[in-house]
Amino acid sequence: MAEIIQKDGTWTFDGDVVRIVPGRDKEVGPLRQTLGELAVPLRAIAGVSYEPGRRSGRLRLRLRDGADPLLQVTGGRLPESSDPYRLTVEQDRTGVAEYFVDEVRNALLLEQVDPGPVDAYLLPGPAVPVTAAGGDAAVAFDGDRVSLDWNWTAEDAKHSAGPSRFRVADVRAVDWSPAKGLTNGWLRFSLAGAPAAAAPKYDPHAVELFGFGKKELVTALVAAAVAVRLPHPAAPAALPERAAPAAGALAGEAAAEDHDALLRRLQELGDLRAKGILTDEEFAETKALILRRF
Repeated sequence: MAEIIQKDGTWTFDGDVVRIVPGRDKEVGPLRQTLGELAVPLRAIAGVSYEPGRRSGRLRLRLRDGADPLLQVTGGRLPESSDPYRLTVEQDRTGVAEYFVDEVRNALLLEQVDPGPVDAYLLPGPAVPVTAAGGDAAVAFDGDRVSLDWNWTAEDAKHSAGPSRFRVADVRAVDWSPAKGLTNGWLRFSLAGAPAAAAPKYDPHAVELFGFGKKELVTALVAAAVAVRLPHPAAPAALPERAAPAAGALAGEAAAEDHDALLRRLQELGDLRAKGILTDEEFAETKALILRRF
């Protein structure tokens, strides 16, 4: 067991999971406090490092691309004070931080964890229900429905349409970007069948973010909680639904063929499954139809 306790938080590693508990220090942002404890499985970790500094060092955990919905939806745009995978380490705990790094690295080598990207989320995402106050609206997500309630800063177009309510099943994409300088940010939901999106300030499915205070960053947790329930951006494309017609056509053709031709069909069928073109279920169904012709 490796453990390091700092004002910023507590990290522990038991050989399988890195547990991250945010501290109560005033420098720990609202996003991390709302996110709470994280359990990061070893297979989701790409690397770990300790960066010494003049006054304090930093312990950093690097996750595999696509493993965490929060990192996926924020795209590296979170400020350091809101980054759950960064821990400020006091000078007198440098040795403990280096030991922690060695333990995690040794486990990664022992388990031969691939540091490359993944096509499925390995972390569950923020707990629901989750709520946040954005620039022109309060946004909430209960695991099924998203609610946007406009405040006095929202445009008339949003107020006239009333509060926005929609189910996560209707969401096709979620996009989050923080305010930067004089440029406002947004939390935008793209819905199936909805018209082309207007600018976030007029879009009834978007919250405009003004950048007033760290609490606004909690909207990223709403975005991540929705994103984890959508298809992973790197997931393989679904095969077209062709099993039934293909099988029926194949059975009709096979009726007039001799055994050698049917054996060739079986060989071709096996090759298609090996290449991932046919699923095991499609393979079994079509194989059964061919065997009936023998």
